[in-house]
Amino acid sequence: MKKTILIAATASALALAGCMDMSASEQRQTQGAVVGGAVGLIGAKALGANTEWTVVSTLAGAAAGAMVAQNTQTGECAYANGDGTYRTGPCP
Repeated sequence: MKKTILIAATASALALAGCMDMSASEQRQTQGAVVGGAVGLIGAKALGANTEWTVVSTLAGAAAGAMVAQNTQTGECAYANGDGTYRTGPCP
């Protein structure tokens, strides 16, 4: 488990280092994908999922993390509905 967390943390640090020349919106989307993927990976490992489900949960977490983006101009957040659409509302 420690090895998995270390790998996820290292991958996150490398991915975020690549965000230097991105716009703020692109940075938020990338950070959301990295955090979501890490949460999916850690959750799958904690539940003892097999390799296939670990990959699926990591990808699903990354997709969900990328979909949740904050619009800084209006102060609203976008939330994925799970069917490919999204809704906007006040940020928590």
